[in-house]
Amino acid sequence: MDKNKFFREAVLRICGNLEIEKALYSTLQFLKQTMPVSWMALEYYDKGLATMRTIATADLIGGKSVDLIKPLSAEAKKQAETKYDLKKRAVYLFEAPKKEQLAEEMLGFHGVKASSLIVLGLKSGEQMIGTLALVSEGDVKLTQQDADLIISLNEPFAIALSNTLKHRSELKLQDREFFWEVTMRICGNLEVEKGLCNCFNYISQHMPADVIYLQRYEVEQGAMRFIAKAGAEKGEQLDLMISVPEMDRSAVSQFFQAVDAGRHLPAEIYNNPVDNPLSTHLLHALGEPVSSIMVLPLVLEGEFAGGLALLARGSERFSEADARLYENLRVPFFVAMSNTLKHREILKLKDLLVDDNKFLHDELHRLSGSEIVGASFGLRDVMFKVQQVSSMDSPVLLLGETGVGKDVIANAIHYSSSRSKGPFVSLNCGAIPDTLIDSELFGHEKGSFTGALAQKRGRFERAHKGTIFLDEIGELPPHVQVRLLRVLQNREIERVGGVKTIPVDIRIIAATNRNLEEMIKDKQFREDLWFRLNVFPIWIPPLRDRASDIPELVQHFIILKSRELKLGHIPVLAPGAIDTLLEYNWPGNVRELENLIERALILHRDGPLQFDIIGDTKNKTTSHFENQLKEKDFFPSFNSIIERHILQALELTEWKIHGPGGAAELLQVNPNTLRGKMRKMGIPFKK
Repeated sequence: MDKNKFFREAVLRICGNLEIEKALYSTLQFLKQTMPVSWMALEYYDKGLATMRTIATADLIGGKSVDLIKPLSAEAKKQAETKYDLKKRAVYLFEAPKKEQLAEEMLGFHGVKASSLIVLGLKSGEQMIGTLALVSEGDVKLTQQDADLIISLNEPFAIALSNTLKHRSELKLQDREFFWEVTMRICGNLEVEKGLCNCFNYISQHMPADVIYLQRYEVEQGAMRFIAKAGAEKGEQLDLMISVPEMDRSAVSQFFQAVDAGRHLPAEIYNNPVDNPLSTHLLHALGEPVSSIMVLPLVLEGEFAGGLALLARGSERFSEADARLYENLRVPFFVAMSNTLKHREILKLKDLLVDDNKFLHDELHRLSGSEIVGASFGLRDVMFKVQQVSSMDSPVLLLGETGVGKDVIANAIHYSSSRSKGPFVSLNCGAIPDTLIDSELFGHEKGSFTGALAQKRGRFERAHKGTIFLDEIGELPPHVQVRLLRVLQNREIERVGGVKTIPVDIRIIAATNRNLEEMIKDKQFREDLWFRLNVFPIWIPPLRDRASDIPELVQHFIILKSRELKLGHIPVLAPGAIDTLLEYNWPGNVRELENLIERALILHRDGPLQFDIIGDTKNKTTSHFENQLKEKDFFPSFNSIIERHILQALELTEWKIHGPGGAAELLQVNPNTLRGKMRKMGIPFKK
């Protein structure tokens, strides 16, 4: 075609349309008569932001007015600034666009597969204002002859681009106001349905609108989840799932492929929903009349949050101008949708935690026993004191020999108090090494000592709004006694390595089998701490002083241990068995009785339970041990002798490990060394 005729025909199409997208599409329709062009775009490079901005695109179907920003890689930026000097050379032909980084990034951004590419520089005077890109997607490639023809279109396209940018600059003021008004409305409410209603009432002033939906496609369920809806009068929170027909899921899959590819996804208009099966299906499921639909994908930096669907009753209600203005809602609604989904997930997890916490509390209460065996007989005075003090927040000190059930009484106080719905945290002070007791009780900050790889909440923090039970309180080292005194006085703690004071609302129940008053005289326990703890002491009598409780305790432990051992039946007692138990002195108290019942169930699981070995176990074991020493085949190992030696020391010291009169002192070893041996040999730390 003659160049002059080509120029005249092209100019008529470029300047014959006020809307840039129509001008670009009309020009493409003309150009494809003489060259294999299938896609065009008007773009300009923003040097300050190192981004390429697309103003309009056109393909064989139609044209689109857009405002797309594509950040460039370092190499593409370098090519845009130095390699292609369009001021000196008006046009470039790329016969292999994939080999050029800038071309590959821009074509990938638009989802265009180019076999060849022409880029025309658009100048106004000596100033570069943008570029015109022409793409061939077929086997027939663009040629240098095509590029030479395109050069003549520099001036008319430069004028069109300049006018478009000027017009858009004027529109930006309106868009900016629209953006801020919507942002303030959606972000000004913690409840998304209220924010959505406020936004709807503003949006309806600028475009057709009857109802608006926040939605999200759930891939695994193959369904559309509707999060919220709003009309002129109110907003509603939803959690409605509508399945997507199998035939429509391929279109949804293509959408997510575009998201993964980082492509721009504009607002889509469906002015005739009856032509779109999925739209018709969703409108029917929602109970909405036939409506025009405008959907904005909430996608930001490759992350998908959902969609914003605006409905206007009737057909042909929305225009391209509505879509352009509607796209201003992408960022604020992306943030609102993301926050809503996260908030709902947090609420769901919170409900699960509350339910789990309730279940664990009920389970703990069941395991510890909802009823105190002997409450009406031997422990009657103890339970009367429990009733007196449980409604208060005063510290309680439980006194008594080892094995009398101080932990059971502590549980009873907690679950009878107003703190029963709060946590019950228990700690055996004698079972934790001195080097770890501070961290265990008060917590620590990250990096406060070697091995502190993360922040840790201590037992006091975990007991907030509940009760902490400190068993074997007499075993606390002096420096921890000082810190505990501060907790009792000020109800606040500091983590190890921390400077922040943390208030705690807790009730302290302490227990010991030692004589704290004697320890005070020996300077082993602080007198001021004793006064703070001894507000309401409760003495729990040993089992030998409440022999009337033994029959009930025996029956209780037979039922409990039969279930634990999975016997399938409840064994009966042999005649006279109870008399044997009543005559025994019970130095180990209730714990010894519990262990004796379990041993009898193992030995006599089918027959009546007998306790003929009671009281003679220690003598028989010693005699058996001495006989073994005389027989080579049964000679004990070195570790078994050490284990027995440790057990004897623990029995002599009533299972006290460290401190004056403790097993470590008796064995002349470090308490931590003794604890390590006990863990290795499986010797329990008794309370």
